[in-house]
Amino acid sequence: MADIPTNPRTDGRKPDELRPVRFQNGIAPNASGSTLIEWGNTRVICAVMIEESVPRWMKEQGVAGGWLTAEYSMLPYATEQRKQRDSTRGKVDGRTQEIQRLIGRSMRAAVDLEKLGPRTVCIDCDVLQADGGTRTASITGAFVALSLAIRKLLLQRKLTEDPILHGVAAVSMGVCAGEPLLDLCYVEDAAAAADCNLVMNTRSEFIELQGSGEEATFSEAELAALLALGKKGVSELLAAQQLALR
Repeated sequence: MADIPTNPRTDGRKPDELRPVRFQNGIAPNASGSTLIEWGNTRVICAVMIEESVPRWMKEQGVAGGWLTAEYSMLPYATEQRKQRDSTRGKVDGRTQEIQRLIGRSMRAAVDLEKLGPRTVCIDCDVLQADGGTRTASITGAFVALSLAIRKLLLQRKLTEDPILHGVAAVSMGVCAGEPLLDLCYVEDAAAAADCNLVMNTRSEFIELQGSGEEATFSEAELAALLALGKKGVSELLAAQQLALR
């Protein structure tokens, strides 16, 4: 990996430094598992509810095991300008659909659905405050909430073995003013020439890599630098998750 620049960022971090990450578990008492992830100035409540049934398509197709799905929403006051609720518009916007599908895919990669049994895990990620990285915070927080919910099912003896395969976390990266940076806040994200999101597990396997140039291109060397930063960030986030689950 090339030398990491040490020029200060808007919030004083080094290019390879995450914003402070904190988990507050049990934030939603009615949920089977929940956490408030505070990641810099981004705050997301992730909560899991369990339904003792599976979608109709699974029954019709004779698919064994259970299912996991996710929903994502940004509350009207999460940003400086009020965001209209999806229920008011009468439809879910494209960005919201993309993010909740990403969360669902990421969490399904963490679970053996057959061991889950004939039940559906519903994960809700609600953004209280947005300052960049809401999708990566949702994924990282969702795994903690999911782990707490599975732990509860095991204690209740509704599960005989742990269906969780691997820890999963996600982080953003980007190229700003020619420098690869880890974990972009909103100001950096808005100015980035290239923007990426990385989802990985504890086996250092890739679950998803999203990347695009924002009215610009980026080189193979820049992509390699971004991946190196992302892998470092995910490793630190996985360790933070395990600490939160102790």
